[in-house]
Amino acid sequence: MKKIFLGITIMFIMFFTTSYVSLNAYGFGFTRNDDHKTPEIGKYQTIIDGTDSYYVGDTNQKEIYLTFDAGYDNGELPKILDILSEKNILASFFLTGDFIKRFPELTIRMAYEGHTICNHTYNHANITKLSIDELKVELTKLEEAYFNLTGMNMVKYFRPPEGEFDRTSLLNVKSLGYKTVFWSSAYCDWNVNGQKSVEYTKEMYLNNLHNGAILLMHSVSSSNREALSSIIDEVKSMGYTFKTVTSL
Repeated sequence: MKKIFLGITIMFIMFFTTSYVSLNAYGFGFTRNDDHKTPEIGKYQTIIDGTDSYYVGDTNQKEIYLTFDAGYDNGELPKILDILSEKNILASFFLTGDFIKRFPELTIRMAYEGHTICNHTYNHANITKLSIDELKVELTKLEEAYFNLTGMNMVKYFRPPEGEFDRTSLLNVKSLGYKTVFWSSAYCDWNVNGQKSVEYTKEMYLNNLHNGAILLMHSVSSSNREALSSIIDEVKSMGYTFKTVTSL
């Protein structure tokens, strides 16, 4: 009986020393408004304070950060890149290891066209379930895959997959030398089977446009691709300039 108890105790200790399980995990969100003011994020503000995390840029400047999460491609991304090239806009792309492995040509194109390539973990991992050592593997493995393909170093900017986070995991990200980038403008564009109209998409991004806005788009969205050119034109007409996350 003592041996069984000792074995269970050892397994318990091994589990909690090799894996980190969060009891206070969150999914990032904001309160939308139509007044072109910085959205409120409520209790999340206290959680991200001091973690080198951003959900907006400089709220005193008419600057916009266009960001894309890219876990895979369904034919929309090449067209998105064409639009960005035509409009002379540089964006920030958060990639996974699977994307780099399956779509090397697109990865190279984004890099060589001057876009900022950022870290979304190698396996699209939930960082609230990772120890700092496991997190380091996820981040460095992606960096190595990107460097081996492009010969370029990946910038130290990170976005949590599915926006899942807690304070401990964000502090772990910071301790590894990364800045975390959330967003202040987004909608459920990732559902490829439930795409919205062009007008709906424009409304979601333009009605709450504000200084320092970080726009989150998913590169698999046909709605985003169809609305992107018009969104860029209207953002420019409102006096905003586009920045990449390295300006945060």
